[in-house]
Amino acid sequence: MADLSFTLFDTPIGVCGLTWSETGIVGLQLPEKTPAATRARALRRWPGAAEVSPTPAIQEAIDRVLKLLSDGKTDLTGIPLDLSAVPAFNRKVYDVARAIPPGQTMTYGEIAKRIGAPPQEAREVGAALGKNPVAIIVPCHRVLAANGKMGGFSATGGVDTKRRILEIEGASALGAGPLFAGLK
Repeated sequence: MADLSFTLFDTPIGVCGLTWSETGIVGLQLPEKTPAATRARALRRWPGAAEVSPTPAIQEAIDRVLKLLSDGKTDLTGIPLDLSAVPAFNRKVYDVARAIPPGQTMTYGEIAKRIGAPPQEAREVGAALGKNPVAIIVPCHRVLAANGKMGGFSATGGVDTKRRILEIEGASALGAGPLFAGLK
């Protein structure tokens, strides 16, 4: 992969890390327990990335992520990504997930259907989302299990982090009232 740059930034959910190439963002590291742990995790995922100040374009992406995590409404679809190292199946899944508007959700099975995969490939969709290198920008947190339950979330804090982001966005469970009513 091309030369990578990296920076940490503070958000309402904790300190995140952003890694980018000349082409676009390759990774968004969700918060770990400490900023040092976030840095270490990001640098394990993208070895050799140089920690630098963000370019104006990267700062704009950071500002948009921060706005989403404050207002729950900001659209992140225009942020340039570099997913050249991601398998083709995963990129198809990420394209569909990225199109889910803030405050809305979709199921793993619905994504499978939209990419032309049989419904039983919902597990493969979940596995792809579990490897999402640009969480929040590709909003894997907006994807739920068929029964409206949270499903998994691989970030530190797991489902609690997913729930927190969805709460910020004011999401409803598949259009059926408050997302978090009785869900565990």
